[in-house]
Amino acid sequence: MPSAFKLIVGLGNPDPEHSETRHNAGFWFVDSLASKHSLSFRPESKFNAEICRLQTTDIDCWLCKPMTFMNRSGFSVQAMASFYKIPVEAILVAHDELDLVAGVARLKKKGGHGGHNGLRDIIAQMGDKSFTRLRIGISHPGSQDRVTPHVLGRPGIGDRLLIEEAIKASVDIMSLVFEGDVQDAMNLLHQSSNN
Repeated sequence: MPSAFKLIVGLGNPDPEHSETRHNAGFWFVDSLASKHSLSFRPESKFNAEICRLQTTDIDCWLCKPMTFMNRSGFSVQAMASFYKIPVEAILVAHDELDLVAGVARLKKKGGHGGHNGLRDIIAQMGDKSFTRLRIGISHPGSQDRVTPHVLGRPGIGDRLLIEEAIKASVDIMSLVFEGDVQDAMNLLHQSSNN
């Protein structure tokens, strides 16, 4: 049976100064997924992204890290989806999530952008919001005026370990996601999260 998902996108900012910031949790996830399968990303200029292809007997899926900076993430997603004829329902986008505490990850089918600029641009470029999201909790700083420095800041060691645990749990349920058993994957992931 072919895998239900054909494109998995991790959101982040490509420059080294942002590599360890909370906003790059989506990059951390796809890096972890690629590492599990002994894959390496390579630059692909026509998509303005780093990509690799995950192929097994049951899976044939592209992994993507847009190199456009967060606010223009939709360019890479739309370009890959168009080139490989990937329907929006076969796309999973992993991103940092302020509304979940560090240590928690959630799968969500469809939805709005929730103020996330990467999601906002993907929805605008695709003209459709029915892709699946992997929301990786980074905790909310408590007030709106602290959101930008929080998102673009590095988590402390405790939060970083919690985020890494949530990413590991997310990678562990991906076999179910590839099979299209998103509800079962949701249940497992939500049980393994701290809250």
